[in-house]
Amino acid sequence: MRIRPNKETDIDTMVEIWYEGSAAAHHFIDKAYWTSQREEMKNTYLPMAESYVICKDAEIVGFVSMVDSYLAALFIDLTHQGKGHGRELLDFIKARYKHIQLKAYKKNHQAVQFYLKNGFMIKEEKVDENTKEVECVMEWQKA
Repeated sequence: MRIRPNKETDIDTMVEIWYEGSAAAHHFIDKAYWTSQREEMKNTYLPMAESYVICKDAEIVGFVSMVDSYLAALFIDLTHQGKGHGRELLDFIKARYKHIQLKAYKKNHQAVQFYLKNGFMIKEEKVDENTKEVECVMEWQKA
């Protein structure tokens, strides 16, 4: 596996990984919401973030996006999940930052447990205005 900064030509693949992952992990949110966010993800969110892709040969299997010290996205292609790629991307980012904050939907138990297992702590819970779902605000500090 190789991690590299994303290129503009990677954006469509990244959006597809984000969309499929979001719809699968957030079954409690109407899929129409994720569909409605595709263009904004492509044209606003990903371009403003510092993103890295993880590749197997030439295939992008996942990515992580940071905005300052906020982990805005960490997604692995559904067919490549459970193989340690998310942990690899998270470790890559943790090596570059002293403090990281993120939000994960409380009902996305798998994500919340992943971050807790990797040293994050839940600082507070908030209701997301767009989805009306509870989010866990999580933080990690370098020791």
